[in-house]
Amino acid sequence: MAVPLRRMEVVEQPVRPVEVVPVRSAVDRDRFIRFQYDLYRNDPNFVPPLQMERRDFLDPAKNPFFRHADVDLFLARCEGEIVGRIAAIHDRNFNAFWNGKTVGFGMFECIDDADVARALLDKVEAWGQERGLDKLLGPLNFSTNYDCGLLVEGFDRPAVFLMPYNPRYYPELLERAGLAKAKDLFAWEMLSSQEPPEKVVRIADKMRQREGIKVRPVNLADLKNEIVRIKKIYNAAWERNWGFVPMTDAEFDHLAKDIKALVVPEFLLIAEIENEPVAFALTLPDVNQAFMKVPEGRLTRFGLPIGLAKLLYHQKKVRWARLMALGIKEGYRRRGLDAILYLDTLRAARKLGYEGGEIGWTLEDNALVNRAIESMGGKHYKTYRMYEKTLR
Repeated sequence: MAVPLRRMEVVEQPVRPVEVVPVRSAVDRDRFIRFQYDLYRNDPNFVPPLQMERRDFLDPAKNPFFRHADVDLFLARCEGEIVGRIAAIHDRNFNAFWNGKTVGFGMFECIDDADVARALLDKVEAWGQERGLDKLLGPLNFSTNYDCGLLVEGFDRPAVFLMPYNPRYYPELLERAGLAKAKDLFAWEMLSSQEPPEKVVRIADKMRQREGIKVRPVNLADLKNEIVRIKKIYNAAWERNWGFVPMTDAEFDHLAKDIKALVVPEFLLIAEIENEPVAFALTLPDVNQAFMKVPEGRLTRFGLPIGLAKLLYHQKKVRWARLMALGIKEGYRRRGLDAILYLDTLRAARKLGYEGGEIGWTLEDNALVNRAIESMGGKHYKTYRMYEKTLR
């Protein structure tokens, strides 16, 4: 005799309602900034950005990016508690340059909850569709000229200066929300103690003589004109790279002003052929190592410059760097300029007592650049991912 099967009772877990609200006040903006510090409180690899810098970055009156872009910030709340944040970005310059209709998302931070992540991303999608945009791309803070991408490999090390960091669960949150890989970005590690291959050195020296290449450090006494020269190379060198958008003069000048205090002349090299600047390499000390010593990114505490004193003290001890840009004008590539600038940067790092540094980021499919870094002994040690989604 057959025994009738009993229907299993399914007990549904209550879903907490997620409310996504726009940031409209200075108080909400501070909550938007503070959420990141609270989320990463127990993560030893998180580098807290300076709160003062974050406020300026999000201030339309101080950040020239807002002159050609619309940005709205949003907070996600569950039962009154802040559980996530996101920025919706319409970069008009990017869409004009690529003749597209892309809405960017950035400043993404979220608890490990797929419903919260989906609610945040849904808000950006709706925001973009209201403006006639049909493609979602990110994370971007706020374009590829700033920090971008989601860390998917290399969680065991803190991020270096101007590179992002995130929990391991972020990629799954985005993928469950319907986003897919658009492009991977590589970061490379190189130690100063590692000797470059003799063949690379020999070819670089030969090309230096044959092409009449002269490499010099930046002239800080003529910094205004040097910035103009570097700006021309920068916008020409990356013109058709995936995701690139030219920096406006105001953006470039603003960035130059921000990093001026960090510039080491021997680390900002300009290559010239017949007195024409044709390439440059910019390396900066990894001040993230000093930022990690400043609790919650506060320069002042109890009215005293405690954080500032710690920052200045530890900044002197930094022995790691990041080669963050190496650009060569079209028409001057394949002349050994990349190898020459790598070698001269390596020699400067040794002279200044640096142990090594990071090179990046580079596009995963930029075989020419990636092979050049590998030939110098670089090791691919981190991967960041850009995600996209077509909006219906």
